[in-house]
Amino acid sequence: MSKAVLLVNLGSPDSTATGAVRRYLNEFLMDRRVIDMPWPLRRLVVGLILINRPRAAAHAYRKIWTPDGSPLGVTSQRLQVGLHERVLLPVELASLPPKQLVELAGEDLRVLLGVQGRPVFTHHHFWPRAIPRETGRGPAGAEDAA
Repeated sequence: MSKAVLLVNLGSPDSTATGAVRRYLNEFLMDRRVIDMPWPLRRLVVGLILINRPRAAAHAYRKIWTPDGSPLGVTSQRLQVGLHERVLLPVELASLPPKQLVELAGEDLRVLLGVQGRPVFTHHHFWPRAIPRETGRGPAGAEDAA
């Protein structure tokens, strides 16, 4: 039986430009798993957030952005390389918003990675009230699709 590791995170903006941060926040916040409201109300709330938050968030991203890119992206890539060296298995990295993650997982990751068997998921988050795993509504797109 073949095995592989898929590391997944929710990504980060493409750059520290306000427009890139606005696009990222819009896509992230419009996911029903992030803001658990009916779509029209969620669209209204996100629209209000997107008035000022992207500028402030872009400023904050500029403070932590590295020459190699976003800290999350750089750290995730280092983790991918280090884990591959340690476990000697294929290690793939997916930095996707939940909607795209569901689409990717829906293409049958086992076939894409040549893996047999049941997927095993471990996920850790830092905002347990914002991402209620016990209700199945957290941004666990890979779990949903599997």
